[in-house]
Amino acid sequence: MERNIGSIDRVIRGLIGVALITVFFVAPPANVYLGYGALVVGLVLLGTAVFAWCPPYALLGIKTCSIKNADQ
Repeated sequence: MERNIGSIDRVIRGLIGVALITVFFVAPPANVYLGYGALVVGLVLLGTAVFAWCPPYALLGIKTCSIKNADQ
């Protein structure tokens, strides 16, 4: 997999992901579906931040990083 997420994008995704996961555990909303939705979205954002690869970005050809190929 080739990196397609830059540093700023990774930090923002990581912070939002951690915030959503924290909201799920600390202050669960009255609606159960919103709580689990926040958890799933938070995990996806955190995962894309860790791996620096976003499937929708890959499909659309978007790259926010300046590295041409991180596999090298």
